Amino acid sequence: MESLVDRSSKVSDKQKKTGHSNDEVHRLVSRAIDGDFDAFDQIMLLYRERLYGVIYNMTFNHEDAADLTQESFVKAFRSLSKFKRKSSFFTWLYRIGVNLTLTHLKRKKARKFFSFDQLIDQNKSKNQSVEFSSSETSSVKTTLLNELHEKLNEALSKLSDKHRTIVVLFEIDGLSHKEIASIMKCTEGTVRSRLHYAKVQLQSLLSEYVK
Repeated sequence: MESLVDRSSKVSDKQKKTGHSNDEVHRLVSRAIDGDFDAFDQIMLLYRERLYGVIYNMTFNHEDAADLTQESFVKAFRSLSKFKRKSSFFTWLYRIGVNLTLTHLKRKKARKFFSFDQLIDQNKSKNQSVEFSSSETSSVKTTLLNELHEKLNEALSKLSDKHRTIVVLFEIDGLSHKEIASIMKCTEGTVRSRLHYAKVQLQSLLSEYVK
């Protein structure tokens, strides 16, 4: 649902987040595999905030997101020797984090949904956000926002954890279909299919609120 996010600025932000080239990251990974803890600390600094953001958007619980992010890095460190460099390191790391989070959600059997306020923060275009006339009072705006939030959660409740995860990775974190397919261990066609299904469902239920 392109109306909810600014894809171009999001992807640009994503590309600026690490500030390190793939070669530099590979050198850090090689050092970490050889037992260099400082190198792995640098890797954590590069990806911790971004991985936390993805996990938080899947769980919407700060404590769970922090714990799962830490668990992901611990598992990644213990599994460094298994990293074959067939994909980028962050894709490999995201796969670990996403799988741990999906297992966590399944275990808790809890559905955590997007925050409308966060979607508004992600939205850089005034035409993509909900517009209210200048004559509306603050209380009316609050009522409408609460109603939209309720509708948004209702729409997302109809999505499976895997569908919601793909929406998070694509719409919020700006990953490509290929990257998501690698993380989710499915085909790009499956990614496109799930994303299309999620967009159609959300668009239909929110059509009168989000243009």
